[in-house]
Amino acid sequence: MMTDVLEAYRLTGLGTGIAAFLIIGLFHPVVIKAEYRWGTRCWWVFLILGLVGAAVSLWVENILLSSIAGVFAFSAFWTIKELFEQRERVRKGWFPQNPRRRA
Repeated sequence: MMTDVLEAYRLTGLGTGIAAFLIIGLFHPVVIKAEYRWGTRCWWVFLILGLVGAAVSLWVENILLSSIAGVFAFSAFWTIKELFEQRERVRKGWFPQNPRRRA
């Protein structure tokens, strides 16, 4: 298994770091697209994703997978905050507003 290789070569920390980098990088455009398409109404989806990620993090015994699930969970929680901040950035004109969505 891949986690056994990472542990054997003491690369678990690097694996976690790379996964965190990719997860955070994935959530950045998701915030922009979600706010553009649905506004802040979709915040509860990220709450559910965060809760599921936190539960998975507690349930999984493998330290690498548990860490990745925890990073995913808290990235989803952080996305809730970013959705509301993105709304302000759109209001300031820094990002385009969806013309098909009511203000």
